[in-house]
Amino acid sequence: MQNSSTSTGKGKLGVFFKGMAMGIADSVPGVSGGTIAVMAGIYEELIHSLKNLNPVSLWSYRKNGLKGFWHSINGNFLVLLLLGIITALFISANTVLYLLEFHYPKLMAFFCGLVLASSWVLLRHVPSWKLPQGLLFVLGAGITLLIAFINPMAAQVSYWYLFLCGAIAICAMILPGISGAFLLLLLGVYDFVLSALRGLDFAVIVVFASGCALGLLSFSHLLSWTFAHYRDRAYAFLTGMLLASVVVLWPWKLTPEQGALGVQYLSPAAYSAQTQASATVLSVVVLLLFGFALVLFFERIGRKHA
Repeated sequence: MQNSSTSTGKGKLGVFFKGMAMGIADSVPGVSGGTIAVMAGIYEELIHSLKNLNPVSLWSYRKNGLKGFWHSINGNFLVLLLLGIITALFISANTVLYLLEFHYPKLMAFFCGLVLASSWVLLRHVPSWKLPQGLLFVLGAGITLLIAFINPMAAQVSYWYLFLCGAIAICAMILPGISGAFLLLLLGVYDFVLSALRGLDFAVIVVFASGCALGLLSFSHLLSWTFAHYRDRAYAFLTGMLLASVVVLWPWKLTPEQGALGVQYLSPAAYSAQTQASATVLSVVVLLLFGFALVLFFERIGRKHA
């Protein structure tokens, strides 16, 4: 393929900043880096480049040398995009962790708005609802709720689990509509990974990145095939998963880290009584609506670029 997006200096800088936009999006539960890629006009090039990262590409190295191999995998594009994503993740980690600690209900409300709007957007990809789509929707919702009530956040994060989380979450980067950060939040390692990025915990970063690499190499072909042959059913399953995650994102809850026995979902009044902090109901509602409107705004831009 022609690597047109990185053929000039301006194009290379553009790919880097598009990678940053994807990284910022994937650091926020409810917003998909894949959606940003669609909006930026690089989604098809991204998918094609990822598909070429396979053992067959090594033939290009044997036949045409390193230059031929690098061209076959669109190396300049992938490296610049990855650098942009990593840069954005490092920048956003401090901000998100600060908000999680000091403005938790407000941040969760914003995330809820993002997720609700993203669910609405995904529903449009299911043209007709029949029994298979309905069952997959229920299955997706059930898996989310099961994981939410198992509460993996209460368990100690092991390296093998972190590796698995990376492999699963990275798939969201190539799926418009579902967020990698949402999957990390659902799996209970969202703030753990952000803390590792902020503190430059290289052991955690390497394990998580290795999982991401495996996920990209292993799942990209499977996901591409699934969406090519069962697109509406795949979106029905993802919509169920995403919509049920509102439970995980409920603004007024206590976690084991706050001294609760398991996760306790509270009313605003009960939350204020137990934490001695304001429930900030008005701010929560405003931020939920803002998050909802923000996704619809970007989705509308994305449709114009599709």
